[in-house]
Amino acid sequence: MIRLNMIKLLTIVGARPQFIKSAAISRAIAANFSNSIEEVIVHTGQHYDANMSDVFFTELKIPKEKYNLNVGSSNHAHQTAKIMIAVDDVVETEKPDAILLYGDTNSTLAACLVGVKRHIPVIHVEAGVRSYNKIFPEEVNRLICDHTSSMLFVPSDDGMECLEKEGFSLEIKESSALLLNSPRVYRCGDIMYDNTLYFRDKADSYFKNLCEALNLPLSNYFLVTAHRPSNVDDPQNLMEILRFFHYSIDVLKKMIIFPIHPRTRILIDSNQDLSAMMNKSGLFAIPAVSFIEMIGLEKYSDMVITDSGGVQKEAYFMEKPCLIMLEETPWVELVKSGNARLVGNNFDLLCEGTKHFMENKVIGFPQIFGDGRSAEFICEQIIKTIKNDI
Repeated sequence: MIRLNMIKLLTIVGARPQFIKSAAISRAIAANFSNSIEEVIVHTGQHYDANMSDVFFTELKIPKEKYNLNVGSSNHAHQTAKIMIAVDDVVETEKPDAILLYGDTNSTLAACLVGVKRHIPVIHVEAGVRSYNKIFPEEVNRLICDHTSSMLFVPSDDGMECLEKEGFSLEIKESSALLLNSPRVYRCGDIMYDNTLYFRDKADSYFKNLCEALNLPLSNYFLVTAHRPSNVDDPQNLMEILRFFHYSIDVLKKMIIFPIHPRTRILIDSNQDLSAMMNKSGLFAIPAVSFIEMIGLEKYSDMVITDSGGVQKEAYFMEKPCLIMLEETPWVELVKSGNARLVGNNFDLLCEGTKHFMENKVIGFPQIFGDGRSAEFICEQIIKTIKNDI
């Protein structure tokens, strides 16, 4: 039953990209939908480092979570299982009308399975994203969530095409059929774009304060992030990336700003050769930064080099060329646009890609991720659809 004509929405977050995405929805609810949606935030604790978690809640003004499950790090099976058990207990207590999920983490998969088993409509934001390579755990999570969710919000035309190929009907029909058996698919734009537009101007002061505090360059630098196991768990692969840093500094005369993910820092500190490579003038290795600080670093960089799905898109939103340190990306739109290249952790491809973008101006950044109002659209559809379904 709906309480006082309100929808109780259980929002699940657990990792950096989800904190950021949820900020847009929470902001939209507070501004326009507080009379229709009651949001209960559950933090799984999948990212337990304060720099990777708490700072986002504070900086982005995300409402304080009602539950923190503190699951921490573990292998995929154990982590997913622990999240499922804990989320199931929360669902038993809160009895939500719907569960809202973001992206493709183990937190997303676990909460999705709980919702489906309890016959609660699951809302998946960032649906339809595909690499079609199940070696990546994120791809498995995406597939399962999309094919068991009740409402799928898709960021781009490519995502809609993927879902159509997989048998989803893209026609939204008014129907009395339960959402569990008749999922709705919506092209909504990218909710990350909402946040980038909202915080872009605010980022300048954060950027200047960060540069002053850490003595960072204000220009003439490449911004690099790396955290994927394929890049940082193998010392040889990470060495290839550090060799590229030296090439950029010595040959291209570009400085490197490198916010270090905690897992990357652990490997570097435990390896004498890697540690020696980090001792280089022009290489600024700094702790992980907040979302708004990252936006500022992206805004004033000459190029972004990353293995992060979120940072790939942020580079596009900020109209910066990007080298993607992966063999493939689910964000195929970025590569198709000509503004991003797949280079893996190969030194030669990193050098070649950098040279390409330094010698050839990017060809423009078409508005392929919506108009920056995804959160409002999502909330409107949730209210319209969930109320009718219950």
